[in-house]
Amino acid sequence: MKLLVNVDHVATLRNARSEGFPDPVEAAVICEANGAAGIVFHLREDRRHIKDEDAWRLSEHVKGLLDFEMGATEEMIGICCKMKPHLCTLVPEKREEITTEGGLNMPLIMDDYRTRVLPKLKEAGIPVSLFVEPEPDDIKRCAELGVPVVELHTGTYANASESRKPAELKRLRLAAETAHEHGIKVNAGHGLNFENIRAFIDEVPYLEEISIGHALMADALMRGLPVSVREMSEILENATAKAT
Repeated sequence: MKLLVNVDHVATLRNARSEGFPDPVEAAVICEANGAAGIVFHLREDRRHIKDEDAWRLSEHVKGLLDFEMGATEEMIGICCKMKPHLCTLVPEKREEITTEGGLNMPLIMDDYRTRVLPKLKEAGIPVSLFVEPEPDDIKRCAELGVPVVELHTGTYANASESRKPAELKRLRLAAETAHEHGIKVNAGHGLNFENIRAFIDEVPYLEEISIGHALMADALMRGLPVSVREMSEILENATAKAT
């Protein structure tokens, strides 16, 4: 199980003053030096955090896995096909949202992804992950599209009350099992932090990559980025060792 760190909110902090720092690329280098297996960034249509220059610099400096999160617009597909990251994670995107609010509406996007989006990324040789709700039917739709990876949306679990968390974990477990049965690699992310990660990784099988951003950056403000990334990496490594 690998930790991928999302560095978007290093750019958010930089953009608050437009003085050039902190640098998300420098943060990415620190994360990799302290146990992260790779870096995630989301280049949004409105460029609210990561800018184009950041994205290209990340592609040059990240030594591990580089996961390009994006909406499936023609502009983003073009940038991604030129950059050729290790993984492209397609997410829903609305201008007014503070952060990604849920998984893709799979019934709605099937035809467009089948005919327009996925063929272009496949031609460029870029593996694709779809950010989806932990619903077996949505996982089966991913299998129908032939995508090799899904990223399970963990936000509902992260925000659930303690009484609701077991039910959300059950949903996530069933979704992961369904993906595994269809030969699809299972990643996960959104809202995971030091308080909820252990129960999640104990309950949900077949996890390969966990994407965490905001919680690590918030923790790093108090304890330092190397400490935060190293501790989360060790949690995931220990879980992997137990599972084997």
